[in-house]
Amino acid sequence: MFKRCISAAITLAISLPAFAADKVDKRLTESTEVLKAVVGQTGGIPKGALDKAICVLVFPRVKKVGIGVGVSYGRGVLLCRTGAQMNGKWSAPAMYSLDTGSIGAQLGGSSTDYVLLVMNQQSANKVLSGKLKLGSDASANAGPSGATAVATTVDIYTYSRAKEGLFAGASLGSASMEADNDANHELYGKSVDGPQIVRDGQVSAPASAKSLVSLLDGASPKLQ
Repeated sequence: MFKRCISAAITLAISLPAFAADKVDKRLTESTEVLKAVVGQTGGIPKGALDKAICVLVFPRVKKVGIGVGVSYGRGVLLCRTGAQMNGKWSAPAMYSLDTGSIGAQLGGSSTDYVLLVMNQQSANKVLSGKLKLGSDASANAGPSGATAVATTVDIYTYSRAKEGLFAGASLGSASMEADNDANHELYGKSVDGPQIVRDGQVSAPASAKSLVSLLDGASPKLQ
C-alpha cells in the first residue's frame, strides 16, 4: 500500500508540470486565434489604432465566475513594442490575468474575448508594474471602429467579442489586470517578470508563441 502511494505521488509530481505547460500553450493558441479575428478582418480593430498601440493585451474566452451577479476572470497575454522608447519590434508574450469585477453580471453565461490596446508609454509602464486598475490607474475607452479617428489622449482602448461575433468597442468599467508570474515561469522555465520579457528583451519567444508574435509583426511592424 505504501509503495502504491509513493508511486502515485511520483506520477502526480511528474504530470503536474506537463499539465501546466499544456494550459499555457492553450492560452497562447487561443490568443493567437483571437488576434487573427482582429487583424485584417472587416469589422475588426482598425489598423490605424493597432499602428499607434504600444502594447496589446489579449484575453480569450473570459467567463463569469459565480451564479447570478458575479465577476468575470480570465487569463491572457501581453505583448509590447521593444526598446527604450517602446517603438521597436513586438516582444515575446508575458502572461497576464484579467478581473472585470461586477461587469460579469452583464455577460450572462457566455464567454467573451477581450483585446486591449495600450496607447502610450506611461500607461504601458503602469501595466508592466505588475498590476493596473482601469479608471484609477489609466483611462479606458471603447475602441474606435472603421474609419473613426484614433484619439491620442486615450490611455487604453478596449474591444470585446462574444460568441464568435464581430469585435466592437466595449467598456470594461474598473477592470483590473496583473502579471501571471506562475504562468511566466512555466512558459520560460525561469522566474521572469513583464519588464524583462516585453521591454528589456531578456527572453526569446518560445516555439509555442512564435505564431502570435509573427502575426503582430506582420500586421503592424512599426509604431506610427
